[in-house]
Amino acid sequence: MFKEEVAERYQQIQDEICRGLEIADGKGKFEEELWQREGGGGGRTRIMQKGNIIEKGGVNFSAVYGKLPEAIKKAFNVSEEDFFATGVSIVIHPNHPLVPIIHMNIRYFELNENTRWFGGGIDLTPHYVFENDARFFHHKLKDACDEFNPEFYPKFKTHADDYFFIKHREETRGVGGIFYDRLKPENTNLTWSEILDFSINIGETFLPVYTELIDRNRDKEFTAQQKEWQFQRRSRYVEFNLVYDSGTKFGLETNGRIESILMSLPPQANWGYNIQPVKGSEEEKTLQLLKKGINWI
Repeated sequence: MFKEEVAERYQQIQDEICRGLEIADGKGKFEEELWQREGGGGGRTRIMQKGNIIEKGGVNFSAVYGKLPEAIKKAFNVSEEDFFATGVSIVIHPNHPLVPIIHMNIRYFELNENTRWFGGGIDLTPHYVFENDARFFHHKLKDACDEFNPEFYPKFKTHADDYFFIKHREETRGVGGIFYDRLKPENTNLTWSEILDFSINIGETFLPVYTELIDRNRDKEFTAQQKEWQFQRRSRYVEFNLVYDSGTKFGLETNGRIESILMSLPPQANWGYNIQPVKGSEEEKTLQLLKKGINWI
């Protein structure tokens, strides 16, 4: 069946990314925990901690099924109860303030043959925005999208700008990326198999892009002040995930596994009071680039 094929290919993506990140880090190893969901299904949580570069990173796979809670039925505007959902979710928090945080999620949701869709995205959250890195990241995402539909990148980039926006701070979480939801043949001009191939292509884009960004910045020296700024920027990441992130909400409302859901949070973040960057500093420049609508291409 199609959903089994999706889950199998997502597990392969998880395996490939974990192997590649262990090589890139050079020290850290992923620890795997297999878990079962009380309502049906389960997953493979893989966490790396205290590596050479990766301070805390999660590469998680899940395939769950069961009865859809009323709150989710209302949010999705559906009446059916039996659901199936599978996906890979990744968040990497580096220990180096000049190496960016990265997030990726690819997922498939199904109620029945007529009500099903793909979603996902990938976005970059630098503690310090380096414009060349941001342009490299967006060019690679555009290439991955253009293989399937030239309309995807501009549409999904705008969605990411809107979605990864911390409204109460009036700033984006990072330099964006792409974000999409409810992809199906009628709104993509692709078959179900082609949409799956697109989802896998996004998954396969993750490793070469992020390892390049690690290698560009891992050997740069940094100061105690830059480390403090990293902790401050991490706090914005926490605020977004706990207040706005739909995946976090879905996991909590469907009786998901708490440790797997909240693996996206960094090991340490600081909330200093009314932190203001020095005029003309790299910190101020970064804040000026955390805006919607920047064209990185």
